[in-house]
Formats: sequence, C-alpha cells, structure tokens
Amino acid sequence: MSRVAFLGTPEAALPTLRSLAADHDVAVVITQPDREKGRGRAMSPPPVKLEGDRLGLPVVQPSSTGEVKEALESAGNLDVAVVVAYGRILKPDALAVPAAGMVNLHFSLLPRWRGAAPVSRALMAGDPMTGVTIFRLDEGLDTGPVLTAQAVDIDDEETAGDLTSRLAALGARLMTGAIPPYLDGGLEPVPQSDEGLVYASKIEPQERVIKVSGSRVEEVNRIRGLSPEPGASLIIDGETHQVLQARLHEAVPEPGRWMEFGGVPVAGLADGGVQLVTLLPPGKRPMSGESWLRGRRRDRGSIA
Repeated sequence: MSRVAFLGTPEAALPTLRSLAADHDVAVVITQPDREKGRGRAMSPPPVKLEGDRLGLPVVQPSSTGEVKEALESAGNLDVAVVVAYGRILKPDALAVPAAGMVNLHFSLLPRWRGAAPVSRALMAGDPMTGVTIFRLDEGLDTGPVLTAQAVDIDDEETAGDLTSRLAALGARLMTGAIPPYLDGGLEPVPQSDEGLVYASKIEPQERVIKVSGSRVEEVNRIRGLSPEPGASLIIDGETHQVLQARLHEAVPEPGRWMEFGGVPVAGLADGGVQLVTLLPPGKRPMSGESWLRGRRRDRGSIA
C-alpha cells in the first residue's frame, strides 16, 4: 500500500480524498486554514478538514508556503503527494519531499485553461468540451508533464457547480487508477505542449456583471460559469440580484427591460430574450423565476 499525502481545500477535492483513503495509507492531509464565512463572519473550516477529521486522518493547516514543507517532512517517508485545488502555489523544496514528487488533478484538458478558474472559464467561453488532467507538478503554473487525461462533453445548461461536481468524481476515479502504475514506473509523464494554451485567470468583480447591452448567448454563458458562486449579478428594478440559471427565450423584451411571458420572467438583452430560471434576490434564498414573479406587484420592469 502506497504512503501518500493529500493537499486540497474545497468540496471538489473530497472525492479524490475519499478514494485515496480507501486504497492507500494517507499519512497527512494538508489544507488551508479556517476562514471567516457568512454574515456573522464566524471561523469556518474548509471541507477537506472536515472530511479528513471524519475519516480519522491527521490534518494540518499551514498558514504559509514554508510550513507546507515542514508538514510533509513531519509525515515521514512519502511515496507521492496528491494535490486537488489546494489553493496555494507550492515551492520547489516542498515538491521534492515525496519520493515520486506531487501529482495534481486539474479540471481542464491542459494546456487549455491553465490557472485558477478552469471550469468557469470553459463555460464562459462556450466550450463544448472539457475534461480532467493529472500531471506532475513543477515550478510553473500547471505546466508539468501529463500522466493521463480524460475529456467530457459539456451539457447545454450545465453550471460551474454541476460541471465541477462531475469532473471531481471523474478525476477521483482517474487518480485512483493512475497512482499505482505511476509509482511502479509503468506510467511515464509526457511533457506538455503549449499549443492551444489559454490561461484561466481568476474571476474579477467586474466580470460578474451581466451586460444588458451584450449578446444573450455570451451572457447566459457568463451566468452558467459563475453559478452558484460567486454568481452573476443583474440590477432588477433597482435591486441587485444574482442570476444562478438562465436560458435563451423566444420572447423579445425591449433591451434593458424585463417582462412576464408565459409565467416566467424574461430579460431583454441587445439581441433577444433570456429567461431568468433561478434568482437570488437580496436578503433571500435562491428561488425559481416563477416564484420570484409571484412576489412582484408588476409583470414588467427595468434591468441594468
């Protein structure tokens, strides 16, 4: 049984952590420190910490990159370290601690969408296909040699949350199958090409704003790529709402206006109508467009 370290932080890392715990000796789980969360700003542990504790694994939360190396060395001899959305760039001295280095699960088909937000960027760009890649970490940003990859088609109305969950499950299965032959020398990493390289930069606040003057296809893709978090925003009748799901609609409201059509709200953009399928009004929970309409005193209004 291989002795491994696991580095990850969000919900998307949990399928791989569970698979490793079932098939390998997980010597240490390394995750980000607890963060303030919610309206009360209470300290909240990351999902990987909670799952590591549930599995009875030793969990360490380094507060700096230098402490990551110390955490790895304290775990004793390691065959390999597995990284899934850890959220921190790792230094060369840390990468060198495990005997076979570190392998990373990335939610895109590298070299397309190297960087922080591969799922959101793929959806916002309208990509018909994406996938997962397992590669050996080096000093660059997602530049290491590839062990294996698998492509998937993107469903027409899939959101970033939906797609991330699907890729996380696929990646866990792929990682489980890749580690034994990699450690045995039967799976040789292949250097990446830069052909088709695109960077998936982090989402900036201004990118969350739905453009009423924009193309409805592009804006629906924006909504899909930002759902459920951080969410695309739209000002409706003077109040900022998050739009969590939307689709093209046959109704054509005037650009900058919304209207009720067949029991659903439809927003008018530059080139046609977009149905607001799921909304998060200020101070409320997510609700369907139909439910949102029932709480309005009008059947049309403004958007910006």
